[in-house]
Amino acid sequence: MENFENKTAYVTGAASGIGFAISEALVKQGANVMMADIDGGLLTESANTLRNYKGRIETHVCDVIKAKDVQAGFAATQAAFGNIHLLFNNAGVGLAGKPGQIAIEDWRWIVDINLMGIVHGVEAFVPHMRSHGEGGHIVNTASMAGHFTMPGMAPYHATKFAAVGYSEALAQELASQNIGVSVLCPTWVKSNIYNTGKQAPTLIANANSKTPSKESPSANETTNQMYQLTKGLVENGMEASTFADLVLKSIQAKRLYIFNDREARDAINVRRDMILKDYDACLKDLGL
Repeated sequence: MENFENKTAYVTGAASGIGFAISEALVKQGANVMMADIDGGLLTESANTLRNYKGRIETHVCDVIKAKDVQAGFAATQAAFGNIHLLFNNAGVGLAGKPGQIAIEDWRWIVDINLMGIVHGVEAFVPHMRSHGEGGHIVNTASMAGHFTMPGMAPYHATKFAAVGYSEALAQELASQNIGVSVLCPTWVKSNIYNTGKQAPTLIANANSKTPSKESPSANETTNQMYQLTKGLVENGMEASTFADLVLKSIQAKRLYIFNDREARDAINVRRDMILKDYDACLKDLGL
């Protein structure tokens, strides 16, 4: 995709952080943008700040857990702007905790948003992108946490590894149909991601209970420690607008992976070496 003028995009998680920055970068270049978010009030406020730019803005309140919401977002975008060329599956949440101490409903919650939210977008928009023949591009938000791991963040890593693998497969399947795919793999970008874990089902239920427990299954010392660590790193991270500009340049360059951190590169090398060490050892044991 050489330019974004008069192209139409649907962006989830668009009320703040990376999603808002991408929406702003697009509308500055003359794109039509349907900003989608679960927080309708913040979404309206954020969209209103972008209405003086070259492109056009509309909004859609959407919970990406619900496939019908995403499908409604597709219908609303097509009705407002016509053919759709860009899909940004950006909505995401974080969840920390130790194995055996994470509530299953909280696991389902993060999987439903970070993975199934992407799936819902792809299933709703790809048939249309195929049909109009004007090409398109899908951008899925993963993380560097989809390439390496650290203790205390297993649910987040699981969903982000899934987002990377799914994006790689999509890129192979859609390349012949003039639909590009990119996966965002940043480290620390200024956003509200560190607060999203507070919306985990067990924490919400505990907060609303008449007799709240001192500690819900997914609220433990590990969670609190990871919250403080992530909060500090995110608040001092890359400006979301800087990353959004890189995202648009990477779409134009047809990059599959979009990274932003020089230091994190070593983590990929470490993981590669770890995999190959065991791979070669297994082959040796088999006499191969």
